[in-house]
Amino acid sequence: CVHAVSPAAERLRYILGEDDDMPTPTLFTEMDTLQHDGDEMEWKESARWVKFEEKVEEGGERWSKPHVSTLTLHSLFELRTCIQTGSVLLDLEGYSLPQIVDDIVDRQVADGLIGPELREKVSFVLLRKHRHQHKKPIHLSLADMGKSNNSPTSDSASGLHHSTEDLRANPGLSLVSKYIYHVPLPPLSPFSVSLFLDHPASYPPPPPPPPQMKNKFMKKIPRDAEASNVLIGEVDFLDKPFVAFVRLAQATTLGGLTEVPVPTRFLFVLLGPHGKGKSYNEIGRAIATLMVDDLFSDVAYKARDRDDLIAGIDEFLDEVIVLPPGEWDPKIRIEPPKKVPSADMRKSVLNLNELGQVNGTGTAGGPGGGEDEEMPIPHELGEELQFTGRFCGGLWLDIKRKVPWILSDFSQGFHIQSISAVLFIYLGCITNAITFGGLLGDATDNYQGVMESFLGTALAGTVFCLLGGQPLIILSSTGPILIFEKLLYEFCKSNTIDYMELRLWIGLHSCLQCLILVATDASYIIKYITRFTEEGFSSLISFIFISDAIKKMVGSFKYYPINRVFKPDYVTTYRCECIAPDQGEPLLSLLFFCLDWSQLSKKECVKYGGALLGNACKYVPDLALISFILFFGTYSMTVSLKKFKTSRYFPTKCRSLVGDFSIIISILVFCGIDYLLGLDTPKLHVPTEVKPTRPDRGWVVMPFGKNPWWVYVASAVPALLVTILIFMDQQISAVIVNRKENKLKKGCGYHLDLFWVGILMAVCSFLGLPWYVAATVISIAHIDSLKMESESSAPGEQPQFLGVREQRLTGILVFVLTGVSIFLAPVLQYIPMPVLYGVFLYMGVASLAGIQFWERIKLYLMPAKHQPDFSFLRHVPLRRVHLFTLVQIICLAVLWTLKSTVAAIIFPVMILGLMVVRKMMDLMFSQHDLAWLDDILPEKDKKKEKDGKKKKDHKRTKSPLPPPVKIPMDTIDLPSAPDPSVTPPTQPPV
Repeated sequence: CVHAVSPAAERLRYILGEDDDMPTPTLFTEMDTLQHDGDEMEWKESARWVKFEEKVEEGGERWSKPHVSTLTLHSLFELRTCIQTGSVLLDLEGYSLPQIVDDIVDRQVADGLIGPELREKVSFVLLRKHRHQHKKPIHLSLADMGKSNNSPTSDSASGLHHSTEDLRANPGLSLVSKYIYHVPLPPLSPFSVSLFLDHPASYPPPPPPPPQMKNKFMKKIPRDAEASNVLIGEVDFLDKPFVAFVRLAQATTLGGLTEVPVPTRFLFVLLGPHGKGKSYNEIGRAIATLMVDDLFSDVAYKARDRDDLIAGIDEFLDEVIVLPPGEWDPKIRIEPPKKVPSADMRKSVLNLNELGQVNGTGTAGGPGGGEDEEMPIPHELGEELQFTGRFCGGLWLDIKRKVPWILSDFSQGFHIQSISAVLFIYLGCITNAITFGGLLGDATDNYQGVMESFLGTALAGTVFCLLGGQPLIILSSTGPILIFEKLLYEFCKSNTIDYMELRLWIGLHSCLQCLILVATDASYIIKYITRFTEEGFSSLISFIFISDAIKKMVGSFKYYPINRVFKPDYVTTYRCECIAPDQGEPLLSLLFFCLDWSQLSKKECVKYGGALLGNACKYVPDLALISFILFFGTYSMTVSLKKFKTSRYFPTKCRSLVGDFSIIISILVFCGIDYLLGLDTPKLHVPTEVKPTRPDRGWVVMPFGKNPWWVYVASAVPALLVTILIFMDQQISAVIVNRKENKLKKGCGYHLDLFWVGILMAVCSFLGLPWYVAATVISIAHIDSLKMESESSAPGEQPQFLGVREQRLTGILVFVLTGVSIFLAPVLQYIPMPVLYGVFLYMGVASLAGIQFWERIKLYLMPAKHQPDFSFLRHVPLRRVHLFTLVQIICLAVLWTLKSTVAAIIFPVMILGLMVVRKMMDLMFSQHDLAWLDDILPEKDKKKEKDGKKKKDHKRTKSPLPPPVKIPMDTIDLPSAPDPSVTPPTQPPV
């Protein structure tokens, strides 16, 4: 059915629908009010807007906190009346303030709105000087007075009591060249020239004065912004309001009119008789708020006449929300929201011919309105996972997608933020390499150890970051691979099969299988992995990091136990001494007589075979406690410094720098504390020689000679299990990294990533190095350390997340540093292990942030009235939300149980099981509920589209419903615009 549209909406649709590729500039709006002190007058800045309102505090020399403008409905109607009855000058050719004032006054006289006898007085008022908040106030401190007396510019900042008699002392035409712009000017009226000569101080100098250029507020204003000036004042020579709205043809810098050196595009002037100052001020705030509104500013730039501006005000009135006076105190300033709604929705309502308010009864109506009331974005992973049906079609498209970004992949890495990211991820990688290297050494009898882990991490990581499709992914050893290696070694040991040779053939088969998956575009199935599977997998990895960090910390208490039975009063009874061994062998007999066993240290006593005797021997004072302090202190300080970025202390750049380097600062602080205390805490041990951990193996594994021939063929079966593990681990981690929330712009590379992971498996198998796959938690940490935010944001507006610094340099540097860490052992040995455990804990906890599953778990502990206003809680019953969360918790518990047993080898198969569980949940939940709690599966999208078409066809057969009633503002009894051919009547007071 066709809906009726108000004339204002129809006019705006025509105005905003015009093709114009140039976006309208951001407007900075300043409101100045006329101040009187006897016969002296000046314009004083009282408020400003970039996005939100900032007022000059009446009692203090400071700006208020940015807040949402609260307007009276009456002031908006009065503003509409002012635009209807006042002068509207669009595309005025203005080059200087005197000329613009002349044009405004001439129009008012020509329209009969003021008498010719008031020309001089109005011009005199409008050309008074402007004092901004960043200038010195009238009453200065003694220190400020001393500075101003010595300053050559002190006269310009002296406030209201600056006498104009001194300025009249040297009138002359030479002043024109000093104060008028060096641009071609139209001829000024004789009155303006005489007024300029009599009062040169009224005309601000064209170049921005020094305080203007030094104004730090400029950092908050986007580039290419323009200004809108609002002048509000009371005078004694007018008996009715003087109103003018001006849009200049070209934005022009009008000297000191604006507090910042931004060219002026719009002027709104409201002068009126005494007694209605509060009403005038509210009208000024109303037009200033309108000018920073995204939709009205577009209308103001594109308006062709007065009616277009009125239509813009009518649209604003359509969307205004009124607060009852008895339920809200207008003195309370509303804090800016964390997320500002976009004007695109209001524009789309106009462009798509839809009726109804965005926050009312329209398509996005209901409680909350706005974007939250729309259906969630459907599950779509982009063109990277489209099935091509060609041999290596997906791989070829990945390569074509990545080639244009080769130069920027390196150039964008040259940023100070990259230094923090490199150091943070480097410490995480070497800790991971040492941890997994040690565990691998225990599981494989040192066929693979810490040295192999370091070299493998450096080799695989560098190649992947240099040539991979998504260089932000960090490769590392994982728990399932460790368990597979352990079971494989035990199998080989019990069946007298050479472990390294069998492992080589498994790696080769797995490499071949990965290449087959790449060639057949098998990564296409990743599109069936929804948020349900992603959150289950990432939560499991995060909990593994958290539990491992805590386990290692608790384990240190076993090596350095606390003496629970210690009593200070019995300290004299605690002792520990070295007892010589029995005289058995000749060498021991010689040592027995040559050594003074009571003087040996603990290490020397153990070295020479002595025995430690005493109740104080096994206790190491302070180490357990200081280890816990280092562990928890590193984590707590990192979290606090990360939050410091959004605190109110220190300038923005300082806070950003501290936030970016929070992890490095925490590590350095607690390493320094450990060094100053001088306690023997467990330190990081790094190999110092480049040689295999096991002496009887070389750096290259030979493929033949030690196992029967059938082993080479049969190894394809365990290789299939490894391939499933690699494929699921790699691709799920890639999906998490490539989320739309991260705003990556250079595209993904699922096929290219899997290609290089497969190739590296073969290379590492030949060299006897561990296998590597994407590490979810470290990759997420890499993403977080490279996030970018807008440098200039409006006061009160949260910095906008712009995306991630996509480049290859940080990853390459991380893995190169990992490789050369062998030569940095003298420095790295000062890093306490508890500090690195604290980093592990932070990485695990930080990766849980933003996971909806974790937020839904918290809802179990919250009463309904205290629960956050999540969008899914508005559309899905709470019991259904809890049921969905319970299913995820059960799946996570099953995965955790499997991970902790020998059955961990089937862990990748269980990840596929999550996809099966998600498919079965279509029987338990409606598609509407799943759309809010998870994602709709691809085939469900198609089904939903068909259902939508059927519903539309069904609606067409029904009788059309009457459209919502929407009264156009044109029908309200307000004064109409004056006819240019008829002299308008006397203007009613505002």
